[in-house]
Amino acid sequence: MEYLAIIMFAVTTCVTPGPNNAMIMTSGLNYGIRRSLPHYAGICLGFPAMVVAVGLGIASLFEQIPILHVILKLAGAAYLSYLAWRIATAPVSALHRVAGKPFSFLQAAAFQWVNPKAWVLAVGATVTYTVISDTYVVQILIIALIFLVCGAPCIMLWLWFGASLKTILQDPSTVRIFNVSMALLLMGSLIPVFIDLYIQFAGA
Repeated sequence: MEYLAIIMFAVTTCVTPGPNNAMIMTSGLNYGIRRSLPHYAGICLGFPAMVVAVGLGIASLFEQIPILHVILKLAGAAYLSYLAWRIATAPVSALHRVAGKPFSFLQAAAFQWVNPKAWVLAVGATVTYTVISDTYVVQILIIALIFLVCGAPCIMLWLWFGASLKTILQDPSTVRIFNVSMALLLMGSLIPVFIDLYIQFAGA
């Protein structure tokens, strides 16, 4: 295995914008770092667990039954669109008493399964950086461990950045603008998914 290549892939993909990072940054702004830690831990542990599950067989299930992949994409796109709407319309009060509550650990971990970027990364990493051999399971576990070790600080960077904006965005109306911007970013991350779904249904 090319460990350096996997590390570079993990860092690059985990630090770039996507649904997880947009949501954890929004959580950091609205709820602070401490209250967002379960959300953070759910991402950090949930995605490596997904990598293991995908690497050990779920991806092959989609090859045998392609419609399941389409259904998952539709469900994921619909759920993310709903979350974007929730973020954009969330009630904003004084920053020291924000309404609502952040994702729990289980919610954040389960979210990985409807996150299109997570699917692309999990499938891409397991296909690209493994070879079929007696050590295949070990290779999958190493990839998952690399995503855990490299992804945690990248995600924390987005959480910290969101929390640090509290001192800048003192006006609730400014927080509203930020939330709407993050909702739009979340929807923007779904554009490739919508295009892919359109192509699949148009060609059906």
